[in-house]
Amino acid sequence: MSEIITRFPPSPTGLLHIGGVRTALFSYLFARQNGGKFIFRIEDTDKERSKKEYEEDIIKGLKWLGLEWDNKEIIRQSERAPIYKKYLENLIAEGKAFVSKETPQAEGDPNKFSKGKFERINRAEVIRLKNPGKDIIFNDLIRGEVKFNTAELGDIVIAKSVDEPLYHLAVVIDDKEQGVTHVIRGEDHISNTPRQILIQEALGFPRPEYAHIPLVLAADRSKLSKRNGAVSLSEFIEQGYLPEAVLNYLALLGWHPGDDKEIFTKEELVKVFDLSRVQKGGAIWNTEKLDWVNKEHLKLNSKHQMTISKKITEILKPEENEKNEMILEKLVPIIFERINKFGDIKDLADRGELSFFFREPAWKKEGFLWKGEGKLEDSAHRIQEALKLISDVPEKDFSKTEIKNKIWSYAEEEGRGLVLWPLRYALSGLEKSPDPFTIAEVIGKAETIKRLSAAVRFVQDA
Repeated sequence: MSEIITRFPPSPTGLLHIGGVRTALFSYLFARQNGGKFIFRIEDTDKERSKKEYEEDIIKGLKWLGLEWDNKEIIRQSERAPIYKKYLENLIAEGKAFVSKETPQAEGDPNKFSKGKFERINRAEVIRLKNPGKDIIFNDLIRGEVKFNTAELGDIVIAKSVDEPLYHLAVVIDDKEQGVTHVIRGEDHISNTPRQILIQEALGFPRPEYAHIPLVLAADRSKLSKRNGAVSLSEFIEQGYLPEAVLNYLALLGWHPGDDKEIFTKEELVKVFDLSRVQKGGAIWNTEKLDWVNKEHLKLNSKHQMTISKKITEILKPEENEKNEMILEKLVPIIFERINKFGDIKDLADRGELSFFFREPAWKKEGFLWKGEGKLEDSAHRIQEALKLISDVPEKDFSKTEIKNKIWSYAEEEGRGLVLWPLRYALSGLEKSPDPFTIAEVIGKAETIKRLSAAVRFVQDA
């Protein structure tokens, strides 16, 4: 068997879509698993819509994911016009293609496609491939035998001129010249396949194997789009997901390893990926599952806790001193438990759920009341009693476990909510925050006593 070569050929007409990333991943895994090559090229025959910033976004995204390609230089269709011209001229000379005089049309011509989409013919002539109007049958590695009758397609537009090839011709020539053996792409391209096979046959090219993978769908089974949430890879990068988690989750969309294992490194995916286990039906996007996968990958490497520390510092910019360094060190594992991705740290900060660790809280008197009921003087009394108990905990033993043990009996006796609510509010100034034992451990004994004492005075000051 010849060397397996797959390719990922995005058009730089928009940001790298997460569905396109999954296509790249499946192509990458199949090539690596079989000791083959993974080719990356830019399909920019659409000169009007192709933009350099989109190309840069695609390249940046693939590098961030670690989907390294094997061609040394990036292949761009816009730089290969002389190659396409040679093949076009041969097709015309052999009578397999012809210059067609056209009447410019206001509506889309079903014989002229670019990436499967209709284009308008607004020029006096184009180049068409003579269509024998026959049945095209190919074996799809996922869907089995697929049959098309090409008669209804008419003669297929393959170029605007000998210097302006269109998508179908360019992709067929590129696949042949780059030795592509397996075309793995989304099922929305399946209608392109018979057209491309006709071009292959006219050029005398061998037919690659085809595998059309299911589309990534929203929860309502519509096409995944902006209205369903993030769709470009750059958005997921900005939200703080890990590249290994994104790859892991995308692999599970439309593919199953055959057992209950769900967390994989890229290297593990290369070993276990099996194209025959890709499903035919659409794969439903689930952000909650992505968050879970990301959290599992966070747990796999302790270096991520260093990133948490760095991001807290970047966001809050606490004053650099020994006290804050101590707080930060204690805070990291607590934040680690509360987030699924690094972007959640900013969300916590925006809600004010981090700053109180480094700065004294701002209180409102009614905030000290459990469920908004009772008397302020009672809340002040309970904080004062808890303060006495907490003060007895030695500095060296000042942990959330010891603090809880010290005041738990009192809280049970008075009513847990009546004691713990004002205590936590006194330490954080928030209705939602970690429990008071955790906060006290993080900020330390001296700061805990200072805040509780100040809270008592604040409540008592009528």
